[in-house]
Amino acid sequence: MNNKEFVAALSLKENYKLRDTRMLIQHLLAELTAQFEEENSVLVPNFGSFEVKKRMERVINNPTTGQRLLVPPRLTLTFKSSAALRERTKEGGDEA
Repeated sequence: MNNKEFVAALSLKENYKLRDTRMLIQHLLAELTAQFEEENSVLVPNFGSFEVKKRMERVINNPTTGQRLLVPPRLTLTFKSSAALRERTKEGGDEA
Protein backbone atom coordinates (compact mmCIF):
# COMPACT_ATOMS: atom_id res chain seq x y z
CA MET A 1 0.00 0.00 0.00
CA ASN A 2 1.48 3.33 -1.01
CA ASN A 3 0.83 6.69 0.65
CA LYS A 4 -2.00 7.68 -1.70
CA GLU A 5 -3.82 4.39 -1.09
CA PHE A 6 -3.26 4.67 2.67
CA VAL A 7 -4.72 8.19 2.82
CA ALA A 8 -7.71 7.13 0.71
CA ALA A 9 -8.42 4.06 2.86
CA LEU A 10 -8.16 6.02 6.10
CA SER A 11 -10.33 8.79 4.67
CA LEU A 12 -13.06 6.32 3.71
CA LYS A 13 -12.91 4.45 7.00
CA GLU A 14 -13.22 7.59 9.13
CA ASN A 15 -15.47 9.48 6.70
CA TYR A 16 -13.10 12.46 6.43
CA LYS A 17 -12.26 14.49 3.36
CA LEU A 18 -9.05 13.44 1.59
CA ARG A 19 -7.52 16.86 2.19
CA ASP A 20 -8.25 16.73 5.93
CA THR A 21 -6.89 13.20 6.23
CA ARG A 22 -3.72 14.14 4.34
CA MET A 23 -3.19 17.17 6.60
CA LEU A 24 -3.78 15.09 9.73
CA ILE A 25 -1.17 12.54 8.65
CA GLN A 26 1.31 15.31 7.78
CA HIS A 27 0.84 16.90 11.22
CA LEU A 28 1.21 13.52 12.94
CA LEU A 29 4.43 12.75 11.10
CA ALA A 30 5.80 16.25 11.74
CA GLU A 31 5.16 15.89 15.47
CA LEU A 32 6.72 12.41 15.55
CA THR A 33 9.77 13.76 13.73
CA ALA A 34 10.06 16.65 16.20
CA GLN A 35 9.94 14.23 19.14
CA PHE A 36 12.59 11.99 17.58
CA GLU A 37 14.85 14.98 16.90
CA GLU A 38 14.64 15.79 20.62
CA GLU A 39 15.55 12.13 21.30
CA ASN A 40 12.21 11.47 23.01
CA SER A 41 10.49 8.08 22.96
CA VAL A 42 6.93 7.81 21.64
CA LEU A 43 4.53 5.14 22.90
CA VAL A 44 1.43 4.36 20.84
CA PRO A 45 -0.94 2.17 22.90
CA ASN A 46 -1.79 -1.21 21.33
CA PHE A 47 0.72 -0.53 18.55
CA GLY A 48 4.23 -0.17 19.95
CA SER A 49 6.97 2.21 20.95
CA PHE A 50 9.51 4.21 18.99
CA GLU A 51 12.79 5.00 20.69
CA VAL A 52 15.89 6.91 19.64
CA LYS A 53 19.00 5.00 20.68
CA LYS A 54 22.62 6.02 20.48
CA ARG A 55 24.99 3.57 18.85
CA MET A 56 28.45 3.85 20.31
CA GLU A 57 31.50 4.40 18.16
CA ARG A 58 33.21 1.23 17.07
CA VAL A 59 36.18 -0.05 15.12
CA ILE A 60 35.58 -2.16 12.03
CA ASN A 61 37.93 -3.96 9.64
CA ASN A 62 37.72 -3.57 5.90
CA PRO A 63 37.93 -7.21 4.76
CA THR A 64 39.47 -6.28 1.39
CA THR A 65 42.31 -4.06 2.60
CA GLY A 66 42.54 -5.13 6.23
CA GLN A 67 42.41 -1.46 7.19
CA ARG A 68 40.82 -0.63 10.54
CA LEU A 69 38.23 2.16 10.47
CA LEU A 70 36.55 4.08 13.25
CA VAL A 71 32.77 4.35 12.81
CA PRO A 72 31.50 7.44 14.67
CA PRO A 73 28.59 7.27 17.12
CA ARG A 74 25.15 7.82 15.65
CA LEU A 75 21.50 7.91 16.59
CA THR A 76 19.12 5.23 15.31
CA LEU A 77 15.36 4.94 15.54
CA THR A 78 14.05 1.64 16.84
CA PHE A 79 10.52 0.24 16.97
CA LYS A 80 9.21 -2.39 19.35
CA SER A 81 5.72 -3.67 18.65
CA SER A 82 3.27 -4.12 21.51
CA ALA A 83 2.21 -7.56 22.64
CA ALA A 84 -1.31 -6.84 21.35
CA LEU A 85 0.00 -6.01 17.86
CA ARG A 86 2.25 -9.07 17.80
CA GLU A 87 -0.70 -11.26 18.79
CA ARG A 88 -2.98 -9.74 16.14
CA THR A 89 -0.42 -10.21 13.38
CA LYS A 90 0.25 -13.78 14.53
CA GLU A 91 -3.48 -14.53 14.26
CA GLY A 92 -3.71 -12.99 10.80
CA GLY A 93 -4.93 -9.52 11.86
CA ASP A 94 -8.70 -10.06 11.91
CA GLU A 95 -10.50 -6.85 10.92
CA ALA A 96 -12.17 -4.92 13.73
